[in-house]
Amino acid sequence: MRCPFCGSPDSQVKDSRAAEDGSAIRRRRVCPDCSGRFTTFERVQLRELVVVKKSGRRVPFDREKLARSIRTALRKRDAEPERVERMISGIVRQLESTGDAEVSSASVGRLVMDALRGFDDVAYVRFASVYRDFQHAADFAAVLGELTAEERVETDDGN
Repeated sequence: MRCPFCGSPDSQVKDSRAAEDGSAIRRRRVCPDCSGRFTTFERVQLRELVVVKKSGRRVPFDREKLARSIRTALRKRDAEPERVERMISGIVRQLESTGDAEVSSASVGRLVMDALRGFDDVAYVRFASVYRDFQHAADFAAVLGELTAEERVETDDGN
């Protein structure tokens, strides 16, 4: 693994342990040239995914980009990092298990919306405002109305 500090092509693993409920391996590394320390994660990747954007452009799926957008929606919210990582890993597994090498950006957005709906209402509305391209305050009101209606149904069902 290349050192992110000095660019040296080699680094030594000092510690390895399971992370994210065993779905990843966390490795602490040290560079023999500059003594810099850094952490890497290894995850199973079932297939190379390509995201098809609305414009038709195709880009490689980027787990970190997905994680950044979810963390942005969750910014300043009380969310346990482990639960967030499990949610991200679950979304990635769903995408990989479709059997298709290409997924639409809309399907990625729907999976994130579904995951956030049960996770944090505020993050759900934040993400929805970007995903659904809100233009007016009424757009926020409509999503809040959907959430309120869902809560009433759950309360009426005894859940």
